Amino acid sequence: MQIRRCAVLFVEPREDLDVDWASLFAGQGAIAATIQWIALAPHLGDEVSVDAAQLAALGAISLTLWQDRVACEAQFGAATITRLLDLGLLLSDAPEGAALRERDEVLRSQHWRPLSATIHMFSRWADMRVDKGMQFPSFEELVENYGTPPGPAIDRRSDGQSIALPQPERARLDDTLFQRYTGRNFDPQAVLPLATASRLLQRAFGSQGEREMAPDAFVLKKLSPSAGGLHPTEVYVLAQRVAGLEPGLYHYQPVRHALEPLTGMTTAQTEELALRMVADQDWFQPAPMMVVLVSRVERNFWKYRNHAKAYRALLLDAGHLSQTFYLLATEAGMPAFVTAAVNEIDIERALGLDPLKDMVIAVCGCGPASGAQNTVEMRYEP
Repeated sequence: MQIRRCAVLFVEPREDLDVDWASLFAGQGAIAATIQWIALAPHLGDEVSVDAAQLAALGAISLTLWQDRVACEAQFGAATITRLLDLGLLLSDAPEGAALRERDEVLRSQHWRPLSATIHMFSRWADMRVDKGMQFPSFEELVENYGTPPGPAIDRRSDGQSIALPQPERARLDDTLFQRYTGRNFDPQAVLPLATASRLLQRAFGSQGEREMAPDAFVLKKLSPSAGGLHPTEVYVLAQRVAGLEPGLYHYQPVRHALEPLTGMTTAQTEELALRMVADQDWFQPAPMMVVLVSRVERNFWKYRNHAKAYRALLLDAGHLSQTFYLLATEAGMPAFVTAAVNEIDIERALGLDPLKDMVIAVCGCGPASGAQNTVEMRYEP
């Protein structure tokens, strides 16, 4: 049998503090620190605890070259190698190791920057809900707990010198910019017209043209910028109350400007999924249409392979799209929202996505306002 280490591995020396009762009763220090090594391997997606012997083996066995298991056992001990194979931190060419080996191969094939893959895989939420400890403290509670926040603006000259700029003149885009705000009081009965939904999707996410840059290498022209012109962000729609659409999940096809039905749902099911997606932010849940922004990483990493800035570019891409979506919703007379506080793992399961290939970044939504002000909104006041 041949073995090698998994492609990406980071190890954290994690400290846990606890009361040392024996020392306390002996009149000594009451707090004891325990250090354990936590292995973070993106192809696993779960933290794994390792001991010093296992850590030494992981630091010596190649991630590229296959090595004889017997030789590794002679060097590090059979128990150590067996345990690391069971954990999935070492991989084998044996049939029984196929599942873990295939997950590692998926990670290798996507050309992730190792640190970016680790950040992505270990910052995802699952089932983060109010009844599981999710909290939404008010500003008053935050100030009470943490003190006054850093100021909203700073001066970088201690002598106060600055150059006053002329006030900008009003222009065509101003009305839309000033009317844009994050909606937190959506009408739970409102139905989004299909024509409005269609315009939002086409202008925010649709292709406005296609160009062949090299043989079989196409790029799309969209109304938002994208690193390298690659536009890796896929759009999935949760239709709760959109005229002409059955409630459920859809994939938006940007070239054909079409919705591909994925999962039909009842109204109750869309309401539950909407709330789960946005981690119990119930002020967003009533939006009649939600849009999930998911980066298809192989599209970006095809060009930016193992690139230190590629992960940042994916986040910027989603940010550009969300602001364009905001402005289009404002133009249509509606508030919108975008949130990164989402249950990525629940969304992946609902859409059948592989997190090593498809990176859930944010959820947007829009719809008519209810007219009530049950939750604070930051609207422009002239």
